[in-house]
Amino acid sequence: MKVSVRVRDEWLHIPCKDGKNVVRWLGEEALKRYQKLRSSTHVPSKKEVISEIRKTRGGAILDPQDIINEILDDNDFVSVVLESDWPDPILASTKIMFVPEQVLKDFQQPVEYLKVDGNSLSPDDLRQLGKGRYKIKLSKESESLVVKSRNLVEKIIAENKIVYGITTGFGKFARTVIEKEKLVELQHNLIRSHSAGVGNPLSPKKARMLLALRINVLAKGYSGIRLETLHQLIDAFNASCLSWIPEQGTVGASGDLAPLAHLALGLMGEGKMWSPETGWGDAKYVLEAHNLRPISLEAKEGIALINGTQLITSLGAEAVERAGIIARQADVVAALTLEVLKGTSRAFDAGVQDIRPHKGQGLVARRLRALLHSVMFPSQIAESHRFCNRVQDAYTLRCCPQVHGIVHDTIDFVRGIIVTEMNSATDNPIVFAERNEIISAGNFHGEYPAKVLDYLAIGVHELASMSERRTERLVNSALSELPAFLVKDGGLNSGFMLAHCTAASLVSENKVLCHPASVDSLSTSAGTEDHVSMGGFAARKALQVVRNVERVIAIELLAACQAIEFLRPLKTTIPLEEVYRVVRSSVRPWDKDRFMSPDIDAVTMMLQEEKIWQAVKTHVEEYNAMQVKKSLFFK
Repeated sequence: MKVSVRVRDEWLHIPCKDGKNVVRWLGEEALKRYQKLRSSTHVPSKKEVISEIRKTRGGAILDPQDIINEILDDNDFVSVVLESDWPDPILASTKIMFVPEQVLKDFQQPVEYLKVDGNSLSPDDLRQLGKGRYKIKLSKESESLVVKSRNLVEKIIAENKIVYGITTGFGKFARTVIEKEKLVELQHNLIRSHSAGVGNPLSPKKARMLLALRINVLAKGYSGIRLETLHQLIDAFNASCLSWIPEQGTVGASGDLAPLAHLALGLMGEGKMWSPETGWGDAKYVLEAHNLRPISLEAKEGIALINGTQLITSLGAEAVERAGIIARQADVVAALTLEVLKGTSRAFDAGVQDIRPHKGQGLVARRLRALLHSVMFPSQIAESHRFCNRVQDAYTLRCCPQVHGIVHDTIDFVRGIIVTEMNSATDNPIVFAERNEIISAGNFHGEYPAKVLDYLAIGVHELASMSERRTERLVNSALSELPAFLVKDGGLNSGFMLAHCTAASLVSENKVLCHPASVDSLSTSAGTEDHVSMGGFAARKALQVVRNVERVIAIELLAACQAIEFLRPLKTTIPLEEVYRVVRSSVRPWDKDRFMSPDIDAVTMMLQEEKIWQAVKTHVEEYNAMQVKKSLFFK
């Protein structure tokens, strides 16, 4: 039996014979070997003390007295934490060093494959790849195209031609011709020097999406990379061996150079890398633990790995998909709020929408009509105020089709640009094997995804802006005719007072985040790259805006469900009662104050998993199908 044990940043293979020793022995044996190979860190001859021993996968602490073969498998992974690994909480981060990133205990490597060809990847495909649902394999056509483009690169080198990025330096050094025997060194130098990013690393999910998208672009066959190298990228993806990629440092032209360089650096066996089995460690050891070889770059391959908009676009793909998911459900939550505030659905009349025929406006109005009081889905709550003297509602209720509608149209527009960008060749230079030509151009410029992601942030923010105002109406007894802050014994209990404050703070934060990043540009590379997109920040903040919107909608949904409690025993429509049931399956009503953050988190997760939309989808489709039948009947 053999176990891989990590002490600080080093992996050691420890033979355990029959595995009948205890875990304490395993830790001490690993520490002894570590100290033999590496001198003590802080003070010569300092005695190191083991603080704890953890399973690398999942981070579970092991009992030192347990028998090794009873709790570990052959070739398992373990991390030893030393007392000196705990930093001074005043002088440094309180996070312990080298404790592995937590992964789901039931995480399983995928068995299904998604074939990539550089032309047909969708944002949802990319999200599923990020979640580890699929492995990747190349189409046969892509393999052929990759080989052809590489053959042209080899021909250029053999003929000693001068081509940017292949036989010359980069950026300001584009006119510097590199000697043939130094072309390989040139590519390695490029990756190391461009690995200059800073900030927090991308999560494994986002790193997986970035790697998958770069593989997809290389699969188009315009990059000049060797098929062997591309297969090594795919092998790393399929093993979830993911480089340490700082999220800051890209200006979005020439592409996302710094983050993509960090991605390539780990694949070269340098820097840090993560996998579910090993956690964070030196890249060369993580690759070795998965029987993978570090990539050894040849001419053109370094620049082929880093020239492109894949960080902007992969983050943008997640942002636009999540925006679409929350937008659908924002319509549902708005319907529930209108119902408990005893509003009217007259403003959603089909005729009103027909004379202003924007696609999104009509979509939202149809959705609201399907959810609210109708012959198909009657509502006791709506019937209870049928003859009231109110003639119209506040804008955040009455104008949902007009405001939510443009958000849906914005998301559709942005998705179209992102899908095109995901399946575009964004290298420089571009290898046209069929034309026997290599062209230096500007497909790496990130202005397309940068601009639309700024637009996405501005658009989707409006959902939260509307939602927060509806929450205000729910908690304000002067507007809702419900108990103040939706709780009994107000004063003793504060109810939703601070939940609404949280929503207001997130909306205000979004107003700042909605300032476009892409309106800025700073000249780089000594004036050679004199206009850049700043798309990396546009993508990161768009995703943060979507996260904030999800939480604001979650707070409104909680408040609307709480409001129903004060209208019982009256029932709402069948689809809206289903929404209430789904929420109450995880969050009980408030009869008095309690810790509220877990409830907000639980409902936010419901929205992210689309459970609210799934609760009403069949009912909405049934209603719309009936309306189509009626319209055909009366023609």
